[in-house]
Amino acid sequence: MKTKNTALNHADDIAELCAAIQAASGILLTTHCSPDGDGIGSQLALFHALQAGGKSVFMHNRDGVPRIYRFLDGSAKVGKGAEFKASDVDLIISLDAGSKSRLGFANAFFTGRKLAVIDHHASNDCFGDINLIDVSACATGAIVYDLIGRLALPVSAAAASALYVTLLTDTSSFRNENTTAEVHEMAVALIRAGAEPWPIAREVYESRSQAGFQLQALCMQTLELQNEGRSAWLYINEQMYRETGSDGEDSEGLIDLARGLAGVEIAVFMRPGDDTSSWKVTFRGKYAADVGALAVSLGGGGHRYASGCTIVGDFASIRSKVEQAVSKLLG
Repeated sequence: MKTKNTALNHADDIAELCAAIQAASGILLTTHCSPDGDGIGSQLALFHALQAGGKSVFMHNRDGVPRIYRFLDGSAKVGKGAEFKASDVDLIISLDAGSKSRLGFANAFFTGRKLAVIDHHASNDCFGDINLIDVSACATGAIVYDLIGRLALPVSAAAASALYVTLLTDTSSFRNENTTAEVHEMAVALIRAGAEPWPIAREVYESRSQAGFQLQALCMQTLELQNEGRSAWLYINEQMYRETGSDGEDSEGLIDLARGLAGVEIAVFMRPGDDTSSWKVTFRGKYAADVGALAVSLGGGGHRYASGCTIVGDFASIRSKVEQAVSKLLG
């Protein structure tokens, strides 16, 4: 089905996905490149639930599980790489990816397998055979939680912890406008199912390495305010990685330092891409500015408060291009 959510379409899509899961002989769960807390948490939670329901389930991503999420039960079972060899998989479920290209696999990866998409990004292009897309959801994990309930599967402590991570990270620690009463009610249900908020928050937010801390110090020196203080800009480069012995994973969360400045509506963070010819640009929004639309205009995607894109080119030209786009959005 090629539709985004209305109440009716959501009910139809979730019923279609439930039927596909029940009929599948083997299921592969995957999420986007450079996975985040919502992608990994959704993947692990659905894995635990489906496995408890007797299904044959695998997890495989193009990129590995980030260090800050490896405390979650089952994370060591997530495979990584461009290929997946299991021949008995007939259903692939994509989690939290706005487009097929974001999964990072060649088309042959999907050949002969039904593809289902679970996502909450408005930029999602409905690339699956089945598309369960709810743009009103605070996180893909919230949709997975509903799906697990619809399948009448248990939410174990391991699944609850993974789902709590999706809420925590995709609401910016319950600070975004999408943190509704229903989100808090879900968090309560997850805690009652065994999720432990303090240890989870400690692992996600208070486990930075010394190298990462040194990278943060260098990054803060790049801070610039533009648009009369309405946008804040940070970056890191390869020299900073070398100087501190850090890597891309150590840049997680740095953009939130800029978002936290008074008066800032859009935070922008740039870091080297996966190859020497590109840069990853991340956006965070705080008030009315829709950074999801901003990222889409630059070839990326995301949602209202968090988004990003990868742009090929040199730093100066990309910075100029992004500055123009931000200025246009802020008026």
